[in-house]
Amino acid sequence: MKELSETDFNDTVASGTVLIDFNAEWCAPCKAMQPMLQRVSSEYGERLGIYSVDIDKQPALAARHGVMSVPTILIFKDGKQVERMVGALSEKDLKKKFGPYVGQQ
Repeated sequence: MKELSETDFNDTVASGTVLIDFNAEWCAPCKAMQPMLQRVSSEYGERLGIYSVDIDKQPALAARHGVMSVPTILIFKDGKQVERMVGALSEKDLKKKFGPYVGQQ
């Protein structure tokens, strides 16, 4: 999963469906979700971009998107935020949230 910064965030979310995982190195639930996010990334390939933002390295980016706790997952569709999830999620629940944006019900 590629890590984003202020400089590449807007270009990354500008088109398509993009999932952004706001996390921190010290966050146990964030670490627990990493293997699931890797599986989802492999499964959905080009239909869903999955990226990471470390809130300790990018505090201004986290603040700009109202991230108050981690893990927080934001889903963008063609540059607009369409979903927000806070806290650890199951793979099933995550897929329910982004499914409609990648042509899956």
